[in-house]
Amino acid sequence: MVDLIWATRGRSWGFRFLLFGGYSDPLSAYERAFAGIEDDVEVSRRAEERVALRFLDPLNRVDAAGRIIPHDFVVWGPLADDIHSVEDGIQKVWPLVVDVYARVWMNEKAPVAKEIQSAIDTA
Repeated sequence: MVDLIWATRGRSWGFRFLLFGGYSDPLSAYERAFAGIEDDVEVSRRAEERVALRFLDPLNRVDAAGRIIPHDFVVWGPLADDIHSVEDGIQKVWPLVVDVYARVWMNEKAPVAKEIQSAIDTA
């Protein structure tokens, strides 16, 4: 399992957690990581051994309202050691989720987090 929390939205479904990073409820870990930078459009901030990472969809995909979709991650472990900027995050983290996101972002209903985790684990 990747040490990663991932929150995003799809074309029709609202902002939600797709990867829980081993937490049964990742909200508090997510809120701690993004405290004070909630409104930043793109950000990479290290706090202790975790990186809060947000970037706009690299393929400029938009939701039904026409907004470019953001991807929020909380990263820790060895992967976090290589992230020092938003660009680093895109290069290191995006390849882990790009294929599974491509399969689900246009769905009418949000995917189930367990299905996302399983798809990433078997990739």
